[in-house]
Amino acid sequence: MNGKALPYLLLMPATLFLCVFFLYPFALVAFEAVTRDGAFTLDNFRTMAGSWKFPVTVSNTLLLAAIVVPIQLAMALLMASVVSRLETGRSVALYIFAIPLGISDLAAGLIWLAIFDQSGFLNTLLSTLGIVDRPIMFLGYQDKLTIFVAVALAEIWRATAIMMVILVAGMGLIPKEYCEAAEVFGAGPWKRFIRITLPLLRPSLQTAIILRVILAFEVFAVVAALGGTNLPVLMGETYNWQFTLQDRNVAAASALLILAISIGFTLFFLRVLRVPKEARI
Repeated sequence: MNGKALPYLLLMPATLFLCVFFLYPFALVAFEAVTRDGAFTLDNFRTMAGSWKFPVTVSNTLLLAAIVVPIQLAMALLMASVVSRLETGRSVALYIFAIPLGISDLAAGLIWLAIFDQSGFLNTLLSTLGIVDRPIMFLGYQDKLTIFVAVALAEIWRATAIMMVILVAGMGLIPKEYCEAAEVFGAGPWKRFIRITLPLLRPSLQTAIILRVILAFEVFAVVAALGGTNLPVLMGETYNWQFTLQDRNVAAASALLILAISIGFTLFFLRVLRVPKEARI
């Protein structure tokens, strides 16, 4: 086989997969977003932006991402540091921390619903301890703050592991000689982490943050399980336009908005966390 053709042949399956399952559906969605009854129009975007839910939906989505992602990043760094330092039991700790990765979004939402429900674990615990006389409705439609907190906790528990796995892999690529040399010159654990580990971890941080931010803008099942329509988010409103209101054109416009926000934040983090070529390991 011609050596020059081999790389292209190896890339062909992935390229076909992307074309069939991403580029083609994207072209259809983009076409639906800018047309109605076969004619070009921007009315779909105007209808989406004119909805009374639109400002609340955007603010809820951005606020959820702004709160959840930094907390997850801090927890993932802590968990990855613990796993990387373990001499024995490292695999066991990694498996335990990664358990939520095997749970679907909806299942995670239902687990936390079982905690916050009126007859759930939290109310049972409070009643057993004599703290409350009757069950509290934590997820009532009037208590949107509690719903938001419940969704944030569920997302933090469910998706921190994926960032941790990426950071553990990144820490494994950092040569131990750097930290050993810094220790010889008197640098403490915190200083070694700030001056050596974090700078060399930037490629992994870049990947983890971009992936998690994109997924944060696509949150849907956890919100549906815990809050229903009481906590509108962008993906939930896209689903609402498509299946409840039966307006696939506006749903396509909403999907393009999510894509545009995701691309914007991706470019931002690629710029902020870029690694110079000479600084790569």
